[in-house]
Amino acid sequence: MTVHNLYLFDRNGVCLHYSEWHRKKQAGIPKEEEYKLMKDGFLAFQTSRYKLHYYETPTGIKVVMNTDLGVGPIRDVLHHIYSALYVELVVKNPLCPLGQTVQSELFRSRLDSYVRSLPFFSARAG
Repeated sequence: MTVHNLYLFDRNGVCLHYSEWHRKKQAGIPKEEEYKLMKDGFLAFQTSRYKLHYYETPTGIKVVMNTDLGVGPIRDVLHHIYSALYVELVVKNPLCPLGQTVQSELFRSRLDSYVRSLPFFSARAG
């Protein structure tokens, strides 16, 4: 099992952050177009090759994670990414302007460490 990538969108669908770990195949379209396809709401979507997990906050922030098919429900993981990482390291940081791409290296580093610590993250995937 593994994590392929993660998107963080604001209420207007602007991609605030994108991370990639074990993405085997690129979309073949510009990232901006890919972001537009990923921003609208549902809880999870599964194809024959991957599973897309979706979490939306009351403020309209959306956290989207693509995993392989073996990963079960991860609403608690997405909520943790929002509340413990995004809110604490971006929203509460006066040096991080809201509504813009997240530039915080601390956020990126902690997000990467958290995702790599998940029981379904495999360092051997890819």
